[in-house]
Amino acid sequence: MTAYEPAIAAFRAEGALRYGVLTGDDLVDVTDNLEARFSNLLDVVAADALPDLVKAGEGRPVSYRAADVAFQIPIAAPQKIICVGVNYPDRNAEYKDGQAQQMRPSLFPRFASGFTGHGQPLIRPPESDQLDYEGEIAIVIGKAGRRIPRETAFDHIAAITLCNEGTIRDWTRHAKFNVTQGKNWERTGSIGPALVPLHSPAQLQDVALVTRVNGEVRQQDRTSRMIFDFPYIVNYVSTFAQLMPGDILVCGTPTGAGARMEPPCWLKPGDIVEVEAEGIGILRNGIEDEKC
Repeated sequence: MTAYEPAIAAFRAEGALRYGVLTGDDLVDVTDNLEARFSNLLDVVAADALPDLVKAGEGRPVSYRAADVAFQIPIAAPQKIICVGVNYPDRNAEYKDGQAQQMRPSLFPRFASGFTGHGQPLIRPPESDQLDYEGEIAIVIGKAGRRIPRETAFDHIAAITLCNEGTIRDWTRHAKFNVTQGKNWERTGSIGPALVPLHSPAQLQDVALVTRVNGEVRQQDRTSRMIFDFPYIVNYVSTFAQLMPGDILVCGTPTGAGARMEPPCWLKPGDIVEVEAEGIGILRNGIEDEKC
């Protein structure tokens, strides 16, 4: 994997919510720079000021080690989180009609409460032991738009991050036409560790994406193989919904989820899941049972 670009993280340290430039395992606190102009990272994204915040950390000493802070979801309250299903060829082949060409992407919503930050545990509920992983790349909208042309889609993307789109599998099959129930359990997924500012389409065009469970590679593919690319996703979603700053589009997972193993292999307490992408970083989470 290549080196990761500097990114902006939200985290709690010394009893307060703080913001910092994440480079490797080091954090440079830029909370004062952010709070001088903005109230949160969503406001920074809307103002196209993520690169300015990264620059504010240049030349400063390290403030924290990543292992010593509690990472938060970078955008705490996005207006929309929309996920793309079945967006890699091998993933499409898992379905009965897998040889049929998809004409439009499958989409579903997720709530922010269903996610936690990097380094925080994913929570397995008592109602099901079928907690599964899905490693994905997510894009964060910076510039509002409706019916955004593919040719200008990158102008509307402020940042890139990672997502483990954790799923309670048996609950996705409770009804005929939706997966919403299985996709929105509290803290079953994660987003982070930070926001990598988008400065070039090349950051997304051919990125290696890998998911590991306890060090074992379970999912692996490249974004150049996506059925629906990032500009198309922005164009398609913005046709029916006004995209707003801070909206998160989660863009699909490769084949290899636990549900497809023989026998299925569900996440359990003590497991460690890592989602890694070239230039973006590593999103790492353990698993815990819900304390009822």
